[in-house]
Amino acid sequence: MFLREMLIDTFVHMPPLLILEGLSLENAMRRPADGLHSIAEVVAHLDFWQSWFLARVEGRDEPVIANAGLGWPDVTQPDWPALITRFEAGLRRGADIGDDPARIAARLSPPIEFPPLAHYTVRDALAHIAQHNAHHLGQVVILRQMMGLWPPPSGSWTF
Repeated sequence: MFLREMLIDTFVHMPPLLILEGLSLENAMRRPADGLHSIAEVVAHLDFWQSWFLARVEGRDEPVIANAGLGWPDVTQPDWPALITRFEAGLRRGADIGDDPARIAARLSPPIEFPPLAHYTVRDALAHIAQHNAHHLGQVVILRQMMGLWPPPSGSWTF
């Protein structure tokens, strides 16, 4: 299904797990310049919102956070391998849900309390996750480039 390709086996950009490949905790925690997030912070942010949207897709009434800053969890002592594993598991969960044509057309129930998202279907929420991930994974590529950590061990695309 198309949503699997948007979440895991991307064809417009490198797959998420390849973008994150080979990063040590030390490098994931580095900030290459003042005012920038670390890669660990970006991945924690991705995991936060991916988990929140998946909970909503699965019918759990997770409230919308009070402010955007709460969507950037503290990562002063992250378990980097566990964070990557959680993020990957969320990608797979979303892709598995997206493989069910009957399910993806359903409206989120309960609907999201934020008016611009109140009309979301399961497909909309999964596409939102994929687009949000793509945006921030592009930041990870730039952060890795700034730190001299690009390409990842498996290589990169050069066109």
